[in-house]
Amino acid sequence: MGQTDAISILLVEDDAAARINVAAILSNAGMTVEQAIDGATGLNRAGSGGHDVIILDRMLPHLSGIDIVTRLRVAGVGAPILMLSALGRSEHRVEGLESGVDDYLAKPFEPDELVARVRALWRRANRRSHEPVLLFGDLECHVKARTAFRRGRHLPLSPKEFELFRYLMEHAGEVVTREMLLRQVWKLSFDPQTNVVDVNVGRLRRKLEDGFDGPVLETVWGTGYRLIGTTRSDLD
Repeated sequence: MGQTDAISILLVEDDAAARINVAAILSNAGMTVEQAIDGATGLNRAGSGGHDVIILDRMLPHLSGIDIVTRLRVAGVGAPILMLSALGRSEHRVEGLESGVDDYLAKPFEPDELVARVRALWRRANRRSHEPVLLFGDLECHVKARTAFRRGRHLPLSPKEFELFRYLMEHAGEVVTREMLLRQVWKLSFDPQTNVVDVNVGRLRRKLEDGFDGPVLETVWGTGYRLIGTTRSDLD
């Protein structure tokens, strides 16, 4: 199974029998599954970040699957989303895909197809993390050499600052929450009630921006941070 063993799923499904069945299918495929039973709880869990793939039922109490997707995309959450629904006509699938989901699977479905689609979403999302060089605007992240550049100028980052920079580059243009950084950069599954993220982001921001024109790392108040970079046309 290799790296797919690490796939972390958020499953939002109100029907207990369906939720247990889907969770069992994914768990048997080596994935870890966090479960939520209504739309409001699902939105809260999804917004906290740290999930490789989000699976949403379409018809949920309190908040529909479509509403959740719309809110997550507006907030900048870029995690791949698979929508499960008993509504399987083409207009339903089109509506779901246009709302921002990455894949749409009608019920009933074959277990093997569900697993295959989740793995495909995971591979697609992680393809960028395996690129040797990540580019965004005038920023460069050389993954194997563990070096960073802006406009060709080397940026002297500490090891932790580089890990932070690399994660932000892998999600360039997206909002990255504080919880995502704690989980993915510091490998903490809980909030240690420290300002370690804020301090390191502040140091990284100074190294990215001091001596250059224009900001590249913005704070999204109440949510997290986002690399905004500069466009190539700005460099002309």
